Amino acid sequence: MTSTPTFLVTGAGGHLGRRVVDLLLAAKAGKVIAATRDPAKLADLAAKGAETRRADFDDPVSLDAAFRGVDRLLIISTDAVGVPGKRLSQHKAAVEAAACARVGHVVYTSMPNPEPGSLIPFAPDHYETEQGLAKSGLSHTILRVSWYAENLLRSLPSILATGKWRSSAGEGRVANIARDDVARAAAAALIKAPRGRFDLTGPELLTTRQIAAIVAAVFAKQVEVVPVSDEQLLAGLVAAGVPKPLAELGVAFDANTRAGKVDIVSDAVAKLTGKPPTPLRDILAANKSALAP
Repeated sequence: MTSTPTFLVTGAGGHLGRRVVDLLLAAKAGKVIAATRDPAKLADLAAKGAETRRADFDDPVSLDAAFRGVDRLLIISTDAVGVPGKRLSQHKAAVEAAACARVGHVVYTSMPNPEPGSLIPFAPDHYETEQGLAKSGLSHTILRVSWYAENLLRSLPSILATGKWRSSAGEGRVANIARDDVARAAAAALIKAPRGRFDLTGPELLTTRQIAAIVAAVFAKQVEVVPVSDEQLLAGLVAAGVPKPLAELGVAFDANTRAGKVDIVSDAVAKLTGKPPTPLRDILAANKSALAP
């Protein structure tokens, strides 16, 4: 491996990938390659000094070419969750291409507790990818990322508008994390190349009621948590116009939380980056103007 490594970030057209590329460029730790299916969409990153390459997870030949000469690789899990087996196939192709290219170190974004028993439908994609990396012989870092605070933000406008938060999560707890904290940790993992597994979480575990109390305080608006069953939650989401597959995924998230599958808090972000993760209250306050009904 060279003294000034070459980094490659897959999915560089997405929010997380783009931010990681920016952080690597700012760190000036080595050559930075931004990769995506359509490099033309990365003109802004190229203007900042990143090389761009085509990397299509459905085209193994493109991955072989993209990963050539790369020392440290970030594989951001793809969004192909609509077709069973597709994302796992994509991830396996990426791991195989990394091994063929003799990449020095791979960082992979996984999820909390993806082992068998998770109630999240796409958990096996992550678990099997982790297993594939272990069997590949590649030096690697697994980042098990807690649920994004940004996903929570998307559900808040309707909650704030009605003052009601229907949930089947019970007293289950989660430590939501800001996407920017994940990006900082991923960039640090690429630069430092630590081997092993890290749980990336926010700084505090909170129940839905506790999150609702924070929301109410930040927005100065009453928010009532309405406990419902999984079946009631599914029926309500579908009735509200949410496509059934997405509604079922939302129910799975609540059920998984209720089962304690995301009851994890870690100092990994601080250890990797030297800066603690952002508290949920601060994330909400920073987005107050955009979310206020």
